[in-house]
Amino acid sequence: MKIQTKAIQFKADTKLINRIDNKLNKLDRLFDRIIDAHVQLKLENSGQVKDKVLEARLNVPGEVIIASATSKTFETALDEVVDSLKRQLLKYKGRLRKRS
Repeated sequence: MKIQTKAIQFKADTKLINRIDNKLNKLDRLFDRIIDAHVQLKLENSGQVKDKVLEARLNVPGEVIIASATSKTFETALDEVVDSLKRQLLKYKGRLRKRS
């Protein structure tokens, strides 16, 4: 699976990018027909604290699966997004099985 990571208005650390790649590559074990993934990292100014927003889009045959999370750290947001993507992929796989 090809993973594109885009940091908006800041430079993402290579350690963070490697963590994102490792977590998303584990989704290939769950469903091996994922075409590619696009990840967006944003800083959101809401009051005094800067929240981190992570949005991921997975392209699978016939559909796009999207998950987004806001947290104090990108690592926590990544964990939430990966959990959401896992649930959505399992649903998608179930729908594919019903069709065939």
